[in-house]
Amino acid sequence: MTVNSAARPVPSLGAAMPLIELPAMGSPASGRRWRLREADAAVAEAIAASGRDPVLARILAARGVGADDVERYLVPSLREEMPDPFVLKDMDRAAERLTRAILDGETIGVFGDYDVDGTTASAILKLYFDAVGASSLIYLPDRIMEGYGPSAEAFRSLQRDGANLIVTVDCGAAAHEPIEEAARDGVDIVVFDHHQMSGPPPSGAAAVVNPNRPDDMSGLGNLSAAGVAFMGAVALNRALREAGYFKDRSEPNLMNLLDLAALGLVCDVMAITGLTRVMVAQGLKVLGGAGNPGLKALGARAGVKGPPSTYHLGFLIGPRINAAGRIGHARLAFELMTTPDAARRSALAEKLHILNAERQEIEAEVQAAAQREIEVHQRHADDVIVTAGEGWHPGVIGIVAGRLKELYDRPVVVIGVKEGAGKGSGRSITGVDLGAAVSAAREDGVLTSGGGHAMAAGLSIEASRISEFRRIMNDRLARAVTLARTNRTYEIDAIVAPSAVSKSFADLTGAAGPYGPGNPEPTFALLDCRAEYLKTVGKGHLSLTLVNATGESARAIAFRAEGEALGEILSSGQRFHVAGKIRADDWRGGDAGQLQIADAAPAL
Repeated sequence: MTVNSAARPVPSLGAAMPLIELPAMGSPASGRRWRLREADAAVAEAIAASGRDPVLARILAARGVGADDVERYLVPSLREEMPDPFVLKDMDRAAERLTRAILDGETIGVFGDYDVDGTTASAILKLYFDAVGASSLIYLPDRIMEGYGPSAEAFRSLQRDGANLIVTVDCGAAAHEPIEEAARDGVDIVVFDHHQMSGPPPSGAAAVVNPNRPDDMSGLGNLSAAGVAFMGAVALNRALREAGYFKDRSEPNLMNLLDLAALGLVCDVMAITGLTRVMVAQGLKVLGGAGNPGLKALGARAGVKGPPSTYHLGFLIGPRINAAGRIGHARLAFELMTTPDAARRSALAEKLHILNAERQEIEAEVQAAAQREIEVHQRHADDVIVTAGEGWHPGVIGIVAGRLKELYDRPVVVIGVKEGAGKGSGRSITGVDLGAAVSAAREDGVLTSGGGHAMAAGLSIEASRISEFRRIMNDRLARAVTLARTNRTYEIDAIVAPSAVSKSFADLTGAAGPYGPGNPEPTFALLDCRAEYLKTVGKGHLSLTLVNATGESARAIAFRAEGEALGEILSSGQRFHVAGKIRADDWRGGDAGQLQIADAAPAL
């Protein structure tokens, strides 16, 4: 494949970069066609005319920021952006019932999911209840023994311990039978969830707060459960204030809960736009200051350096929180985030760090076994890869599916089998709705259970029906996969010279963050380079110096590139174009920067 477009002169740092076109090039390592991200040139010029750097101006324009909204976007304020929490359907009913419980001295039960979003949402409620002097009990299920979502037995357990009001977080919106049974037992259930709903809410619930329920008109569908729980705390705080509860006691500072909300939002891969972006931005500020002591202890153990970022949340802190629910128990992570005991926090941070290392070992073993199964049976030729193995740990199959999806560039479902029953987790590529296909297979009776959303799905299946499921998935999704892979592009925000690879430039472009889904981190291209001082570091990473045609140089690294198509281009000895993200080089310090290479293509 060749990308044909006329090359124009490259400036030293790119004041006129929006006008530069990409040059002709050979086939990129990723197989994706490079193109400059679309941006309204007039808006970019207007932003630059106000004194903003032209590259930052183009980044903002490409993300839909108008010239009059720049200051508000770059300095997000929760006070200005926070909507009335009661715009969420049923929030008034939830706040009323919770207020009555606190005023009457009832014990409130909380049933949370075992992932990062569920445990952070549970921690938000627990810390808020503690701050207002309310009695609460927390129930986090065991992933292996109990599985996802509430059960009648879990509700009965909380009721036996004294809770006649239970809040479910990150689950419950589809738990019709357990909630109706709890209602018959005299227990009120308030649901704080965010998962897609295909029908009406459980009829037995006292309130179902879910921005993705069909009749919710709040427009807050990109809140995770932690975001919904934070909104619930805001609504409850207002209701308690109006009831005179704070007449003789101080109100809790709700801002202190935002780092927990940010962690849940980032780790549940919510779009970092609108209110979610503001909550994440403010949550990172909170964590960078006093912050949740447990998160700070875990961050320190994980090696977080410098101001907290979405990368730290998503790739350093989040996986260690998740490790508890995947191969240990989620209560370890929950306790870390809520205990006032500094010594206990330190011990828990160490425990989660060790669990994460164990999780990585288990994950590596399962991934290696899955890759062998795929290669032996040539499943990589399928449009949808469905791979299964006896004894594969159910706590890591989702992570493995995500890694294999990146490796094979197509949807992957990984199924762990035990005693004739399979539990599976799948990850998809952009443009292919995996969740809908899994739901259809469930409705057709091929699966015991299953569902999800476009990019991810979970399922249970009898081992004897895995081959049938594989055939159905490929029949149903073959055309969508072909179209998605044919039309793939790699978006470039600007072309830069090696001199742009610096901490100051990373800080400049970072002003438009925090980045994530819906607000992608800027990608930059360096043209006509050769590799010098190329060497392998760590586990298959390639470290190198990029030198362009004028002799300018920049440090770069390509993670896990050795032996891959990307590594072959970089080590070919030929000239090439590269694209990736510019980050500060904390190891060298000062104004040093580094290009994290994501793709490369031969120069023509």
